[in-house]
Amino acid sequence: MDRLIGILTILMQKEKTTIAQLAERFEASGRTIQRDIDSICRAGVPIVTLQGHGGGLRIADGYRLDQTVLTETELQAVLAGVKSVDSVSKTAYRQTLTEKLTRGRPHVLQPYDTMIIDLASWHQESLTEKIELLRQAINRQETVSFTYYSSRGEGERIIEPYCIVFEWGAWYIYGYCLSQNDFRLFKLNRLWSLANTHTPYTLRELTDGQLSFVDQIGEESIQLTAAFHQSAKYRLIEEYGPDCYTEEEDGTLLFQRPFASRGYLLQWLLSFGDQVKVHRPADLAADIHGQAIKMQKQYE
Repeated sequence: MDRLIGILTILMQKEKTTIAQLAERFEASGRTIQRDIDSICRAGVPIVTLQGHGGGLRIADGYRLDQTVLTETELQAVLAGVKSVDSVSKTAYRQTLTEKLTRGRPHVLQPYDTMIIDLASWHQESLTEKIELLRQAINRQETVSFTYYSSRGEGERIIEPYCIVFEWGAWYIYGYCLSQNDFRLFKLNRLWSLANTHTPYTLRELTDGQLSFVDQIGEESIQLTAAFHQSAKYRLIEEYGPDCYTEEEDGTLLFQRPFASRGYLLQWLLSFGDQVKVHRPADLAADIHGQAIKMQKQYE
């Protein structure tokens, strides 16, 4: 059965193939493949044999084959994924795909969703508009402009958009920034007044390294050593797993980990209040001390 499905898949994807190619692909004899072809034909799929040079096997013209050779579990996973995309899309794909993929298989559908993924967070309406505009700009290879807000302030940017990215629980646009003359990630929730300039651009060559977005969040490498209170354990486990710390004799949790962004690290540590004490680096501990003094003065 696996071999029959494999042969069908190849016939759906390719204009034509040969018995010899199928025999090599599935490590079977030509006679076995021929029997498989006969079985497929008896099942109602018309396969045409073309003779002579350049000949081979193909599905008859005009025949529509249901290409959803998927298990029920796979179909349920596909529909759950499509619904998550619908949460940030102006077009609802799940209903039409459900009708196409589950025709004749109503038992695939659950009376309720067993997996719910909402990718929109708190900014569904604005996020949906941004993603739709960016998708159109990417498809047409047109630059976009926007106002961007970061820890360094705010500024106007024009980029050549390449792909929309969902990483680290947030949405980003990855593109070539014309002011920085380099590829950059921009967080969509910090990006406003987005507009399509309708100015075309030529695609630049991208390497695998440039598409490793983990390297895009910062250029620094900070080795943090800090002691956390037991009350912060759940957050450490939530964000970095149960193996991210060592429990000391006094009950504190010794946490050691590299961070790429100093700004993010500082904000993250401050969010723990008095549940953490930084040991290294010393200048980071001094920054936190300075921030604490400023906060105290704010409330005096």
